[in-house]
Amino acid sequence: MIKDFIERIGVMSCILLLVVFGTIVVSEVLFLSGRHMEAMFLAFWPPTILAFMIYFKDRD
Repeated sequence: MIKDFIERIGVMSCILLLVVFGTIVVSEVLFLSGRHMEAMFLAFWPPTILAFMIYFKDRD
């Protein structure tokens, strides 16, 4: 199941999706620990990474 998913979307896309998920988790941890400014700064990165992924997929 996971192997089929990786083959379908590509290895680099899987790595970037893991980075996006990790960034969201770290942002939530920062926010819940009271570091709101750092959490908000970090929260802008996942949509940016996903937008670049879509842009470069559409270029191919």
